[in-house]
Amino acid sequence: NGFTGGFGICLGQRCGAKDEKGMRKSVAVSTLLSIIFTIVLTLICCLLAHQILRWMQIPDDISGEAYDYMFVVLLGTGATVFYNMISNMLRALGDSKTPLYFLVFSSVLNIFLDILFIVPFHMGVAGAAWATILSQFLSALFSLLVGLKNFPVLHLRREDFHDISGTISLHLKTGFPMGFQMSVMCIGQLAMQGAVNALGTEAIAGYTAATKVDQFSVLMNAAFGIAISNYVAQNYGAGLWDRIRKGTAACLLQTSIANALMCVMIIFGRHLVVPMFVTQPTAEIIWYSDYYLMTVAPFYLLLGVLQIYRSAIQSMGNSWTPFTACIIELIFRITSTTVFAGIIGYVGICFATPFAWIGASALLVPVYWHEILKRRKK
Repeated sequence: NGFTGGFGICLGQRCGAKDEKGMRKSVAVSTLLSIIFTIVLTLICCLLAHQILRWMQIPDDISGEAYDYMFVVLLGTGATVFYNMISNMLRALGDSKTPLYFLVFSSVLNIFLDILFIVPFHMGVAGAAWATILSQFLSALFSLLVGLKNFPVLHLRREDFHDISGTISLHLKTGFPMGFQMSVMCIGQLAMQGAVNALGTEAIAGYTAATKVDQFSVLMNAAFGIAISNYVAQNYGAGLWDRIRKGTAACLLQTSIANALMCVMIIFGRHLVVPMFVTQPTAEIIWYSDYYLMTVAPFYLLLGVLQIYRSAIQSMGNSWTPFTACIIELIFRITSTTVFAGIIGYVGICFATPFAWIGASALLVPVYWHEILKRRKK
């Protein structure tokens, strides 16, 4: 997601500068790098599937089903990359509606296929994984067809692949830090999940239920980040710095309002979370879920600040600050998970996420304003 999001920034900058040749080369390079990335990632992850489960300390009684689900999802990495690539391209070109429409279609189809594969076909958790991959692939395919119809720059020609070494370098310079920052988040979450797994199946059930709901806020903030990323990239290409400042402020306000509402809903509705995922939950499972949500939800406002400023800085051509912020976030998250969890147990795991957000934001906020003031003076 982060890798192709970085490619979208490059395309958005060329779009803002009205550079059609540059836009075509960006689309060509994005496609080429996405294919290579898919092949490498699929091979590595599928070969390491068993080892990943051992690293995460998955209990023996659920390791078989965990492997069945994870292996299928990893095998379908291409569908995920395909969808994210074409979605980010369309957003960079100014079409945010098509990815939304087909994301809704994908979600509805996913639910239908879940029921079909699990109930009459008896495919178990692997059926749920196949449902996810198939719905993502169809959504990506339909998005591509609409994009080809509406945007001539998506019709690649042989000459678009000529003299692309500089374009490849730029896309890797932008895409790698964004891919890394997404990976850092996942690596930190894997470390947290591994620590929770060591506490037993009841801790796993409560924590997993809580994080499923927590993802609503995480993904919502990521969506705002994508929106401001494309907005800033286009205005950066056009040299409109006042629009960048005003747009970022407006997006931050909207994100803060959404996060405040999300926080209130989760805190007051936290007791409804576990029954959605667990049949006849115990009091211990409910406690694990409630404690995590009560710890993380009040910090959603900070998550919004982190996402908006990180995306804006990235789109202004500064890739090293978000990269450094990712390193800080990873260090803080793993420190809290390993050191604090060893001292205060599950409480330390729950505070790992807010702790990481605080560390990353402490760097991103001052750097953003430094960038804005520096560019406005110029």
